Amino acid sequence: MGLSQHRAEWLSGGLHLIILVVALEAETAEVWPFALGAMAIVSFFAWVATYRRYRHVHDIPTSKVASAAQGYVELFGRSELLDGTALVSMRTGLPCCWRRFRVDRKTSDNKWQHVDSGESHDHFLLVDDTGQCVISPDGAEILTSHHHTWMQGDYRHNEWLLAPKDKLYAIGEFSTTSRAVADVDERADVSHMLAEWKQDKAQLLTRFDANQDGEIDLHEWERARLEAQKEVRRRHAESHGAVTEGVHLMRKPRDGRFFLLACEMPEKLGRHYAFWSSVHLVFFLGAGTAALLLF
Repeated sequence: MGLSQHRAEWLSGGLHLIILVVALEAETAEVWPFALGAMAIVSFFAWVATYRRYRHVHDIPTSKVASAAQGYVELFGRSELLDGTALVSMRTGLPCCWRRFRVDRKTSDNKWQHVDSGESHDHFLLVDDTGQCVISPDGAEILTSHHHTWMQGDYRHNEWLLAPKDKLYAIGEFSTTSRAVADVDERADVSHMLAEWKQDKAQLLTRFDANQDGEIDLHEWERARLEAQKEVRRRHAESHGAVTEGVHLMRKPRDGRFFLLACEMPEKLGRHYAFWSSVHLVFFLGAGTAALLLF
């Protein structure tokens, strides 16, 4: 499963490796009970995080958009673009619903140095056979199999995407608004704001020229576009209110509960989290037992 974020797995694996390296470099047996104890603690917290995700995916029944209750729900359908969306893949130029990117540069000592990264905040749709729901991806854990890596000179580019018409599983806070608003053209307003910013090149470079080469490259321009989009949405919210009457919206739960978007079937996600939950539990019990025996 080629997923964009295995946070619990990556973090726990990285911490285990660091602990192991430190213990090996100590070259004394006295450090191993403490090292194993630390690994057990890391595995415990990774198990708790992964098991909670498994229970959310496994226990909450899938709802239909038209009949979903207000609150914390699970939806399954396909991803679609909102009208007027201008988000495209940096690699192919094709439209996408969401993207995340990272750019690294190879240094003179053959190490990779982070240059730039970011992700989109554009709204998109989850559509099933009963209706459609606007997805606000801010704060979501996003799992996708669409991952591309390519080289441009000394630069390595990574891009993760949610593509239109893909399967889309979502679990988060669902609400239906009844607040009437004016019909606004966000795309046109963003373009107008960027045109205004271009007129003051010095200020534009000060804000967005991250590598200070005197030019705004593709990644820096994307960051400017995202900032303009945030500003436009803030102004719309202040002058017009929320979204159109009768619109269903899913977003990050305000109480901090799990918010997941994935281009996978719910059953496959459940098996994924169940597997990693078992792995972390085995590491916790094994390392914890070994540490107690050595102590």
